[in-house]
Amino acid sequence: MKVFRVHQKLISNPLQDISAEVHAQLESQIRTVPSGEVAITVGSRGISNLAQIVRACGDWLRSKGAQPFIVPAMGSHNGATAEGQRAMVESLGITEAAMNMPIRASMEVVEIGKVRTGPVFMDRYCFEAAGVLVLNRIKLHTCFAGPIQSGLTKMMVVGMGKIRSAQTFHSARPAAMKDMLLEMGQFVLDSGKIIGGIGILEDGYDQTAELHALAPGDILRREAELLEHHRSYFPRLPVDDLNVLIVRTIGKTYSGTGMDTNVIGRRGIHDFEDLVTPRIRVIAALELSASSQGNALGVGNADFITQRLRGSIDEHKTLINTLTTGDMDRAKIPATLKDDQTVVQVIGERYGAQRWMFIPNTLHLETLFVTGDLKQELESHRLCSVDPEPVDVTFDAGKLSLAF
Repeated sequence: MKVFRVHQKLISNPLQDISAEVHAQLESQIRTVPSGEVAITVGSRGISNLAQIVRACGDWLRSKGAQPFIVPAMGSHNGATAEGQRAMVESLGITEAAMNMPIRASMEVVEIGKVRTGPVFMDRYCFEAAGVLVLNRIKLHTCFAGPIQSGLTKMMVVGMGKIRSAQTFHSARPAAMKDMLLEMGQFVLDSGKIIGGIGILEDGYDQTAELHALAPGDILRREAELLEHHRSYFPRLPVDDLNVLIVRTIGKTYSGTGMDTNVIGRRGIHDFEDLVTPRIRVIAALELSASSQGNALGVGNADFITQRLRGSIDEHKTLINTLTTGDMDRAKIPATLKDDQTVVQVIGERYGAQRWMFIPNTLHLETLFVTGDLKQELESHRLCSVDPEPVDVTFDAGKLSLAF
């Protein structure tokens, strides 16, 4: 098979001095900093420059007389254990030595209220602290649509609430999640523990584009505005109809569902309306990122996987995360083939060799490969340029060798 390399012109807007921007934003928006211990939330996503942002937040809090520490805040991820969640943030470069502040990981929580699907909880260390600085990336969610999706409010509700609040939140059907998020988020804000938030926006190249400090009373309103702004950065596939999509790597690093549902057009939620575009007939996933530490939630959105990916799955971690979200179809194991080469061969024999696309993952979409029948279509696309000469789809010991 021959394919053409496509360069997608995404929006690039990298911040030049991240630490200075963190300090400037916090200085302008956060009016009151307690003199005691202040928690900083860190989730499980591979956010660009995360370690630098967290370190700068800690430095600023310390300059105001506070004693900052880090709380791993990630619902049910990495086995829903304190040890697993600490290991997750450390794998992202968030270590005590690098951050110059302690990490306090626990699955213990304190109940702070009740909503119609159950109680609302807060991490014990956050509850006992003098305050909490909430930090997260703001972006589209993979389960539901609404004015607020993945960001500071979800970090307060699911991350700070650990598996207990995650269960309450995910007990709602996806259509009700947008309202549940606001209702549960208000309980957390009403606790008086939140001193403010840092919302991160990334550009189309996964670079830190903007940092926004938000006062507690502004979080729900401003996060909705920032989510709308995020849509202008969000990378997408340049075509709406594909026969085959080959995704080299999936995992929590790239999306909470391994492959971003807004990119592949599949939510994978039983009895809930799916996305309209893109329309993709067959999806294959070739490997699980090492930083996902075995959590393969979302693998069920693929039709084919390799034995290499299947062997990387930690069934316990994946089950715990899937049971918490409640969408069991996302953890179903697809048809499993020997290696990348066999996947490409079998799909080609069964579904033909037209309208194929190869991508490295669903987060980095600046370089991709397409079959020749898509070349002319993408040459006229306003965001794309296509190399004139094709390259062969080759394999090294059965593993895909395309250079993204």
